[in-house]
Amino acid sequence: MIRPRPSSSGSTGFVPGPTQLPGLRGRGFALLIAATAIGLCGFAAVLPLVPLWATRGGAGEFGAGTTTAVFMLTTVLTQLGMPWLLDRGAYRWAFPVGSLILGLPTPLFAATTELGPLITVSAVRGIGFGMVTVAGTALAARLVPRAQVGRATGLYGLAVGLPQVVILPGGVAVALAVGFGPVFWVTGVTGAVAAVLASGIWFADGGRNRPALRSAPTTGTPASRADDPRGLRLWAALASPLLMMLLVAISASSIVTFLAIPFEQAAWLVSAALAVYALCVVVGRWTAGALYDQYGRTVLLMPAMVSGALGMGLVTAAMWSDVGTGQPGPATAALILGGAALFGLGFGSVQNDTVTIMLDRAGPSGQGRASAVWNIGYDAGTGAGAMGLGLLIQLLGYGPAFAFTAVALLALVPLTLRTGTRRPPGTVHR
Repeated sequence: MIRPRPSSSGSTGFVPGPTQLPGLRGRGFALLIAATAIGLCGFAAVLPLVPLWATRGGAGEFGAGTTTAVFMLTTVLTQLGMPWLLDRGAYRWAFPVGSLILGLPTPLFAATTELGPLITVSAVRGIGFGMVTVAGTALAARLVPRAQVGRATGLYGLAVGLPQVVILPGGVAVALAVGFGPVFWVTGVTGAVAAVLASGIWFADGGRNRPALRSAPTTGTPASRADDPRGLRLWAALASPLLMMLLVAISASSIVTFLAIPFEQAAWLVSAALAVYALCVVVGRWTAGALYDQYGRTVLLMPAMVSGALGMGLVTAAMWSDVGTGQPGPATAALILGGAALFGLGFGSVQNDTVTIMLDRAGPSGQGRASAVWNIGYDAGTGAGAMGLGLLIQLLGYGPAFAFTAVALLALVPLTLRTGTRRPPGTVHR
């Protein structure tokens, strides 16, 4: 039976009751987590590799960053259309199809280092990534009862982040040691495997997940009420967490896209920094989700933003000291590793707190739109960071470009004091 449940904004949406959904222990949710972890291995491995591969073909930092920027541009354009598709039943097929589009073109990177083809393949893959990210984030919330949403988004964050602990630095290390081609081919296979796993969600748990995979009725959400036909109030409610997600994603892009280029001769440091960063993102995201379910509110948003700003400040100090010396000294290595850790913890916590804020403010039937907005903030920030910071690096150097991101994060700390969410009364921790 479908029963109404009030959203945090006071509107009424229709969601499956807690007794219907298998929740965190269901096979459907497990398949979502497995498909996400495997499918996004291709994303994690390729993201820092394509810019580095482009520089092998003679592209400068701006050209290398353009490969990431175009990937994120088509990702964001796809995400803009995903709420419309999800409202029309795309929850069932968007993730599998997106996984195929993300994974299958990847081996084409090995064919050339010319910038034009690299940008073209990146653009195609961005379409698949846009489908996977919006559908996956929304499904993480739809497949569980309301009292488990914090942990569900946290576990989804683990599925996104844990593979990156190995794949993000490992892909760079393997490519530099063995060759770029094998990495591109192996990561291309992950898309097909993820598509098969995601297709099984429909059949898992005796069909109990199927209401979550159908379109959500739009009655009663802020985006669909007669007094707000365009959803302007919802967009206004999502604006502050969107801004935070956008700026932390820009900062993250500076680490993932550009760290390997000036320190290519110190592969151990790049691999270690990316591993520390990815691990701390996972820790931060899971901690924020668990605390949200335990206390019924977001508690880490402000300290997370401070941690991100401090971490980026340490990386900035390292970039200003001896970029280009080939082999960085112990002090530079310590700054990079410490900065990557602090920034990763902050970035992960901001990720989970902002997505729970958006899902809460959107209401049950606005989850597709909230997921799209959150992912747009993440991916538009990544793309803008890759292109914009690439241009700043070429004009001003690594130190000033990284300093820009640290200052922007610090300036955003006061906004966190006015942004947060609480679960509605009546939902309990389980």
